[in-house]
Formats: sequence, structure tokens, C-alpha cells
Amino acid sequence: MRSRIKDDGQYYVMIDEIQLADGFVDLINGFRADSRLDVYITGSNSKFLSSDIVTEFRGKGTEIRVQPLSFSEYLPVSGLDERAAWKRYLTFGGLPEGIGLEDEDRMNYLSSLISTVYVRDIVERKGIQYPDVLNKIFDMLSSAIGSLTNPYRMQCSIRTKGLDVGWNTVSEYVGHLEDAFLFEESKRFDIRGKDYIDTPSKYYSTDLGIRNAKLGFRQDEYAHLMENAIYNELRYRGFAVDIGVIGIREYIDGKREYKQLEIDFVANKGDRRYYIQSAYHMDDDIKKEQEISPFLKLNDGFRKLVITGDDVPCHVNSMGITVMNVIDFMKNPFSLERI
Repeated sequence: MRSRIKDDGQYYVMIDEIQLADGFVDLINGFRADSRLDVYITGSNSKFLSSDIVTEFRGKGTEIRVQPLSFSEYLPVSGLDERAAWKRYLTFGGLPEGIGLEDEDRMNYLSSLISTVYVRDIVERKGIQYPDVLNKIFDMLSSAIGSLTNPYRMQCSIRTKGLDVGWNTVSEYVGHLEDAFLFEESKRFDIRGKDYIDTPSKYYSTDLGIRNAKLGFRQDEYAHLMENAIYNELRYRGFAVDIGVIGIREYIDGKREYKQLEIDFVANKGDRRYYIQSAYHMDDDIKKEQEISPFLKLNDGFRKLVITGDDVPCHVNSMGITVMNVIDFMKNPFSLERI
């Protein structure tokens, strides 16, 4: 524990890894009785997961989540050019301690975090009855980043593996993985109806290095990795991020049919909104039309943006849609404000 006197006679009290102390809640509440103390506490494992903070200190302080490095933070310390750094960022993520390690050591570091910190802590803290099911759900969410899913679908898949598990258990375990800051859920939002669609949702990994390590670095679908990285970047910048859904009716073979178009991200912050598509490549007219067509069904004045892995300069096309290279988007925290 360290303290430092401020000029106005106040004290800073900083306690690292407070979960190692027995009865730390009473200790902190005792500090709160002294108006001269400005208290900062950190914690990282099973005794200090997100829900514990909410329960123990509700209304008594502010939670600050320390996230992995964004690409703009990672790039200058990577020692690599932009493209090489981007590829490694998608592979190994942004946890600072692993940046200086060789590839094999970094893989081992990330894998050990999963087994000795995340999974073990969740099992211990939450009293997990079926650790093998928790691991299977961890694998499934890692494999399905950017794809629609829900606990029922996961339950059905798990049962095909011979594991008899209930829907409530699957839903609970998904919540534990979110609570440990391993995944975030992004819900579908009906843009015209202005309401959320309860299920299914998309889940994104909060660090791609952890995700890739959980899958043994065997699944490197760069389109999904790029989409996940864009989602994380928007969250770093303080946006609430939903999946946009637009319902339309079209005549197909003489019949009027209903279908849904999807916009990858609806990013909101205050009175600002951006509609964003993640397109790894737009190398033909069919792909371009696929990415842009949902935008053409919108009739509001918010900015529309396609972020692509193609090597293109940032420009606004003839339909008023901004097209930007993903590295240009990621390396500049103010790239949205400047379009």
C-alpha cells in the first residue's frame, strides 16, 4: 500500500491486488469514513470479478476497466511497420506483458493465462459444477466471434458432443465468461423499429490473443478477426455498439417476401452515431453491393462507413459513403471525427 499527500492536504491511497487481503471490503469501507482519503484499489482474479465489484461497492466508487492495448497504443511499442504490427496484433492481441516475447514464448504466456488465471478463477469463484462444459462454451464463443448465436444453439451443439447440459447452465456460464472480461455481447437492434431483438446476438473477444490461444492458434479467419478488432476499437473509444438490422420486403420470383439486412455495427456516443460495415475485401462489384446495400435503406443523416482490409486511401464515394482502410482507422483514435 502506498500513499501520497496532495497539495490540499488530501491523501492518495493505492492498494494493488487487494483481493489477496482477507476482509478487504471492511478495510476499504473504513478508509471511506475519512474524507481526506482518495482511495484507488486494483484486483485481477477470481475474488475480484466484475460482479463482485458491483455487489460490494455499489454506489460507493467508480469502476475503471483497464483494457488491453489498442492498436494505436500497440503500434509505437511493437518495433514493426504498420502492416507487420497489424498482423501480429490480430494474432497475439494487446496484452502488454506479452509484447516483448518471442512468438513461442508469447503463445505459452497466453495459454497459461487461460488455464491458470481465467478458467481456474471462474471455476473457483463461481463454484462451477461442470468445468468441461465451461471450457466447451469458451471454445465455442472463441470460434464464433462475429457470428450470431445464443445459449440454446450452444446447448444443442454441446449435446451432440455427449454432454447433457441445460439451457440455464449454458446461459449462466456465458455470463461468467462475460463477467471475467473475456467476451462482450453485442445485441441486434432494429433500426426502423428502434428496439432490440432479444436473440440471437454476437459475441466478441476482448483480446484476440486470448481468443487465438484458446483455439491453439488454429483458426485465423482474418475477416472475423478484423471485425472483432474494429468492435474492440469502437468500445475503446467509448461507443456503445449494436448490430444493426433493417427489415425490408422485396418481390422475389413474383412473391413479396420479408428479409433482414445487417449492418455490422451501429456505434452510438451521445448524439453521434455511425453505421459501419467491416469488409475484409471488396474486390468485385457483388461484394461492394453486398456491403453498401443496407446503407441505401437508411433515411437518416448519420455517417456511413465501410472499413476494409483493401489498400485504399480514405475517400467518400458517389453515394456519400466513406471507405477507409482498416489500419488507417485503427492507428488514429480520432479517425471517425476526421471523416
